[in-house]
Amino acid sequence: MKKGLLAVTILALMLTLVAGCGKKDEGSSDNGGAKSDLKVGMVTDSGTIDDKSFNQGTWEGIEKAKKELGISDKYIKPNGTTEAEYSKEIGNLYDAGYKFIVTPGFKFSSAVFKAQDKYADGKFVIIDAAPNSGEKGAADVVKPNSVAVFFAEQQSGFIAGVAAAVQVKEGEAGFIGGMEIPAVQKYNWGFQQGLKYANDNYGTKISLKPENVVYQGSFDNSAAGGQLAAQMFDRGVKFIFTAAGGVGVGAIQEAKNRAEKGKEAWIVGVDVDQYADGKYGDGSKSIILTSAMKKIDQATFDIVKNELDGKFPGGQTLTFDATNDGVGIPNENPNLTDDAVAKAKEVTAKIKSGDIKVAAEQGSLIK
Repeated sequence: MKKGLLAVTILALMLTLVAGCGKKDEGSSDNGGAKSDLKVGMVTDSGTIDDKSFNQGTWEGIEKAKKELGISDKYIKPNGTTEAEYSKEIGNLYDAGYKFIVTPGFKFSSAVFKAQDKYADGKFVIIDAAPNSGEKGAADVVKPNSVAVFFAEQQSGFIAGVAAAVQVKEGEAGFIGGMEIPAVQKYNWGFQQGLKYANDNYGTKISLKPENVVYQGSFDNSAAGGQLAAQMFDRGVKFIFTAAGGVGVGAIQEAKNRAEKGKEAWIVGVDVDQYADGKYGDGSKSIILTSAMKKIDQATFDIVKNELDGKFPGGQTLTFDATNDGVGIPNENPNLTDDAVAKAKEVTAKIKSGDIKVAAEQGSLIK
């Protein structure tokens, strides 16, 4: 009898150990007092879950839904960024019961295109893209169990550009982008328009030269971001707008290194409020002037809530912009003067009313 009990105990221990051995790059946070049976999963794009940008913003929205709505959540980081690897992890989440799946980034287009048919009882949210077969000339196909989410990045870039220009007043600006994709391009184009608007309407004298507008080509090469930022600062650039994920993290570090030596080096953050990431020294100061934000967390939270309310916007392509407070700059900007904040609020109101229309396509560099 004792031997039997010992065997059962050992077996239970072994099963517990096996169950605890999972993938390193995945996480979950079941809510013990859950009010909902909904299980929300996320497959991350390149970079980490705490990338201070796209992945983090999406996950924070899901975490907010866990805290406030009682869902269970889980994320998985694929080993690579191919359609096959994304599809594999979408399948793993689905098989684990996480049938409401959020995917952040355009690289998921073809994986979600296939998943919405393969997992007909699943729900899919794709951010900054729409399901597409990937074939040349193919149209986007958003089926009733999917929703595509876009943001008016050009508006956010415009507002941040105005705020930064009014704050700095005179000198050269720079832009570092990650991959040259629509979302990043729109940030750049809006930023340029914001600088020009400030020059034309608020008396600032900010220039942006061709050599100071660079797309690095990835979202995870922080070393390259640091090098690009160093080159721009050495050329006399006073502030750089970084729409580049991990590449931007490298630029932020370079600016911090210079600030610690008493040099002027400012960064305009992206996607989320990056002020805390720019802190240096004793932590009382930051090199982040402001951040061009798109409320990825709020958009994700809202769609999860819609599902719980029986109002999942399936088959739709949604755009979050200034009119629904989907883009903008942080509510608090410690490095901006009251005047810069007031001017940012002024142009935001004009964008909402339609008095300012920010183009989503390329324009000429400001002189």
